[in-house]
Amino acid sequence: MSLVIVGSVAFDTIETPGERREKIVGGSCTYGAVAASYFTKPGIVAVVGEDFPKSTVAFLRKRGVDLKGLKIVKGGLTFHWHGRYGDDPNQRDTIRTDLNVFLDFRPEIPAAYKKAGILFLANIDPDLQEAIFLQVDKPRLTALDTIRLYIDTKPEALRRILKRVDVYFANDEEARLLTGQRNLILAAEAIREMGPRIVVVKKGEHGAMVFGPDLVLSVPALPCKWVVDPTGAGDSFAGGFLGWLDKAQSFSRREIRRAAVYGSVMASFTIEGFGLERYKTLRPADIAARYTAFKQLVRF
Repeated sequence: MSLVIVGSVAFDTIETPGERREKIVGGSCTYGAVAASYFTKPGIVAVVGEDFPKSTVAFLRKRGVDLKGLKIVKGGLTFHWHGRYGDDPNQRDTIRTDLNVFLDFRPEIPAAYKKAGILFLANIDPDLQEAIFLQVDKPRLTALDTIRLYIDTKPEALRRILKRVDVYFANDEEARLLTGQRNLILAAEAIREMGPRIVVVKKGEHGAMVFGPDLVLSVPALPCKWVVDPTGAGDSFAGGFLGWLDKAQSFSRREIRRAAVYGSVMASFTIEGFGLERYKTLRPADIAARYTAFKQLVRF
């Protein structure tokens, strides 16, 4: 295990135009780790309450996810997010957020994780992300994700962290908000000037773009007639991306390109069910077949 993911493990209540699901398991750390587990054995650092289902803990272990960094607070309640999607799956409204045990979350990196080769700081408070650097030896690659809340409320802390990371994941709205640039190419250039060597701009149903030294790559999303639940697709993309790099043990331009395709592959499975549903039946052969489908999609 050389990929460590620090983020949220949560309950999500999801409303879509066709269905509603109450308190299904979600969270940035969860989606990222499960997606990565098809390529490597990631470790996670997160917190849950005593109400978190033992069946999910067993599923994560079965997938090879290392849980030394998962803290279970006795008597506590797990972080809960309630969101609603309209007809456009790229747009959602937050109905309610109950931080619960996440309110006092102070990530503690287990000794076994301190020499992680790849460190992924998923979307938690930038002050907490910054403190994590003091707990680890210098990883070969550090990746960062965030959300609009922290771009709006803690821009200075976020900019300090950006100076220290190699890969930054952002959706198109976040990239524009952070830089003030409407054009995504200019926005990515501006973010790279802040520190990250690689900038990945996620564009929902329109795929993703990867910007780096002498590298501009556009990866489509797999055409899909019915999106069941888009929650966690971006986190799954990051998990697949970093999981592949951990497996490849190379950060070359060629492997970065492959990682972006594997990221899109894993995101395409996530949206096919609510929460982790699709991963309960997903096989390595399914991933290989869809990777081939993506290659056919862009051949000309």
